Amino acid sequence: MPREVRERQMLDAAVEVFARRGYNAASMDEIAELAGASKPLVYLYLRSKEELFSACLERESGALLAAVKAAVDPGAPPDRRLWAALRAFFTHTAAHPAGWAVVSVEARRHGEPFTNAVAAMRQEMVGLVARLIADTAETCEHAEAAGLAHALVGAAESLAGWANAEPGAVPSAHDAAATLMNVAWVGLENLLGGRSWTPPGPGPHS
Repeated sequence: MPREVRERQMLDAAVEVFARRGYNAASMDEIAELAGASKPLVYLYLRSKEELFSACLERESGALLAAVKAAVDPGAPPDRRLWAALRAFFTHTAAHPAGWAVVSVEARRHGEPFTNAVAAMRQEMVGLVARLIADTAETCEHAEAAGLAHALVGAAESLAGWANAEPGAVPSAHDAAATLMNVAWVGLENLLGGRSWTPPGPGPHS
């Protein structure tokens, strides 16, 4: 069997086990069994549990980022680009719940170097959304666009986590994207028109 095929099988199995058991409880024996390989073979390809988890994390976060980027048509209107990005995000996380669990839950539980990989993926996602926001509202300052992008990506992550935690009781990927789009785009249209909310001045209710 070609090496890349065998490695893919091992990573597929590892993602499922890490998502189901958690990093600490996951065993190399169970991963090897699910992959249809021997435990020594798993160690031959990926030398430790940490290296195996890192490989899973890199693959799953890269696939999510690639799916979002591929969905965005640079020539489309700003609202369509943001809609496409959100829909691709929710579609991918719904289609790959184990991969999303590895990226969004397990990696963050165990600190470096795993959290660094997630942070790098998230920063790319934030940068993509920030550029969309800046394209939409030319009067939007760079820091404001970055802040809005962080808020939007955080909201998308939270909604995807909720959707995957309670299958069948939540909206579809299409509806989840529409929900977030309704929240985001109303504000962006106001920014596009030069209208923004101003905090109240000093006072008892400020």
